[in-house]
Amino acid sequence: MDVFIPLDHPAFAGHFPGQPLLPGVSLLSEVLEAVLRDPALAAAVGATPRLGAAKFLSPVRPGSTLSIVFSESASAVRFEVKVGERAVASGHFERTP
Repeated sequence: MDVFIPLDHPAFAGHFPGQPLLPGVSLLSEVLEAVLRDPALAAAVGATPRLGAAKFLSPVRPGSTLSIVFSESASAVRFEVKVGERAVASGHFERTP
């Protein structure tokens, strides 16, 4: 699933002047929104999604397109986020019982 981060995204304001980058919480919000758009993934994480782990590997700059890939296991919905070929984040949401 691809998500475009516009040049004027409000999260860039003040984060950081002259070297804007997408805050981790904003990146995770985009990932969660992508999960919730997919009925099967949304059902897997339930009504109160719980983030099990997240790693931020590389900065996301204005105008980037995030490519989010999901995979499921018995205990988690895993995600990997790339910009082009560069990995920028990974982690997982715990599955609901």
